[in-house]
Amino acid sequence: MSKKLSVELQGYFFAEERGDRVSLADLVKIAGERAFGFLFVLLSIPSALPVPAPGYSIPFGLVIFWLSGQLVLGRKRPYLLKKWLSKEVPLRTVQKILEKGLPWLRRIEVLSRPRWSFICTRLEGRVIIGIALCLMGISMMTPIPLTNTLPAIGVFITGFGLFGDDGVITLGGLVVCVMGLILTLSILIFGYEAVSAVIDIIRNAVR
Repeated sequence: MSKKLSVELQGYFFAEERGDRVSLADLVKIAGERAFGFLFVLLSIPSALPVPAPGYSIPFGLVIFWLSGQLVLGRKRPYLLKKWLSKEVPLRTVQKILEKGLPWLRRIEVLSRPRWSFICTRLEGRVIIGIALCLMGISMMTPIPLTNTLPAIGVFITGFGLFGDDGVITLGGLVVCVMGLILTLSILIFGYEAVSAVIDIIRNAVR
């Protein structure tokens, strides 16, 4: 029986014998066949939860976009560039993020179990999931306030569903992704209209 994701994260990042830094290659190795879901959850935590980790949305959004594209292409395991795999971050930084994220993860795990697994395992389902998460990755990279939190929550929930082959939670995550997309598009559209209105006012004042 597979360990719960919270147990995997707790055991790996809070082990006494760990060094003071951790790399992406380490995470891919311990995640194994469940690497996609594992990475989506871990990469989305800083933006999805009230965690003091500024500056993570754009680089993590980029990696989420990269991974999601591979789901669309039907890959079973993620491929990551060597320079990404060798990138190290201080272990304490990851621990601070997880100290905030693990309680939320444990709450979801109470409801999780393998069901409707075909949504997570069949090619058609993974393609749809990949497209949705690609859009969320783009939204997280958008340097505009409010365009990263809700999309990151969608990635967090969907990734958790993938990790546990729980199609119900995965569908719930996709619903949040749709909400995140609507929010991002609304901000971009109305923001563009507001900027256009200001430009028009300035032009009329100059004439």
